Amino acid sequence: MNGGPALVSIMRQGSNLIASVHTALDDSELVRFERDLVDQIGEFRSRGVIIDVAALDVIDSFAALTLRRIAEMARLRGAVTVLVGIQPEVAFTMVRLGIGTGDVPTALDLEEGLEMLARTAPHPASGADGRR
Repeated sequence: MNGGPALVSIMRQGSNLIASVHTALDDSELVRFERDLVDQIGEFRSRGVIIDVAALDVIDSFAALTLRRIAEMARLRGAVTVLVGIQPEVAFTMVRLGIGTGDVPTALDLEEGLEMLARTAPHPASGADGRR
């Protein structure tokens, strides 16, 4: 994301990418984030993706749909996505409005998200059945 302070930071940690959303994104910024993250999954041959939304105090229907789309694109590229840090008020509002994360797994925080990825993401040296 160009110009001004970063709205989203994407960092590599081993075979995982960690994307931290620092502030609410408008629709065009969400689409740009989606493209950047999916490109980096291929570039770094990532096996896991964590999207940290702890800084957000609202997730609207377009944002939720975009997060689900990112997770599906990541899956098609061989990576598992975990959404972390949904604030209690945000979860409450999302449920009341019928906005969900679909099949995208969620975790309380980054630590729990990394543990989930360690259990579910295929390792690069492993075969499809998990054996070396």
